[in-house]
Amino acid sequence: MAEPAGITGVKAGKPDASELYALVRAQAARLDVAADLRAAYESWVGFLSEEKRFSAHTVSAYAADLAHFLNFQAAHHGELPNLRRLSALTTADFRAWLAQRVGGGIKASSNARAVSVIRSFFRWLKKEDLADNTAAALLRRPKVPKSIPKALSASEAQDTLNTIGELSDEPWVARRDVALLLLLYGCGLRIGEALSLTFADAPGRGQDTMVITGKGNKQRMVPLLPVVTEAIADYLRSCPFEFTGNDSLFRGVRGGPMSARVIQKRIQSLRGLLGLPSTATPHALRHSFATHLLAGGGDLRAIQELLGHASLSTTQRYTDVDVESLLATYDQAHPRAQKK
Repeated sequence: MAEPAGITGVKAGKPDASELYALVRAQAARLDVAADLRAAYESWVGFLSEEKRFSAHTVSAYAADLAHFLNFQAAHHGELPNLRRLSALTTADFRAWLAQRVGGGIKASSNARAVSVIRSFFRWLKKEDLADNTAAALLRRPKVPKSIPKALSASEAQDTLNTIGELSDEPWVARRDVALLLLLYGCGLRIGEALSLTFADAPGRGQDTMVITGKGNKQRMVPLLPVVTEAIADYLRSCPFEFTGNDSLFRGVRGGPMSARVIQKRIQSLRGLLGLPSTATPHALRHSFATHLLAGGGDLRAIQELLGHASLSTTQRYTDVDVESLLATYDQAHPRAQKK
């Protein structure tokens, strides 16, 4: 079974309300549900967009998960579900839906998200006095294997920054790539955040902070090292294309917005050139930013703010990375760790 697709036509970033609602109504019209439940579905999606301020991508994914659940219940019971029927669903009904997803090969992380979506929907129904189901609150998320971010060592990160410019014969392209990677490693940006920057966002010389718009359209302020602002200034001076305020800061060789695939291929080339591990990707530089800050004594809460993590538990994964580094150092250097 393929993972439920999001609402077709929803663009990433902040959703346009009229466009989103039109797409949601089209999705709702395809649901095998009664009219009262269809109206509740549309209202809940509006709640996610307007009150929770979720991104269009997140709203699309959540709406698709809920649509899959409702359509499953229609087939499972052989009748159109309505709000009254939702209140009567049993633990077995929820487990049957989840078992179908697991049996269809949908990965644990997607199933965990879907369970959270369904629980959120039923909490909203109760709050709105539309339906109440105690079994939904007892639904448990599948355990998701804990992944530890793969960071580069300080020397590997430095070698990457020093060498990336050598992969291009065009001086302005070389300066562009250096500036981009410095934003990832020097500021902890996601590749999508860096590539979404416009010319108006470019820091002036001497500017020491920048406002970044991350996931869920949440903004955060990140400090800028002088080497980062200088690299961006050098790139802009050498770039052959004209810029206006809303133009993409990072441009492709034909003048359009730069694609993430371009820098991904550059890093892939560096893996062979520098002997970097297979986990060396543009995103690994963001992991390296956090890991190296933590190793240097950085406060976990401060690192959470710099990364734009909504939950501290997400940032705490980097403590595991640092422990691995400490253990490796101990095994290599401590006399008591040497094998006899």
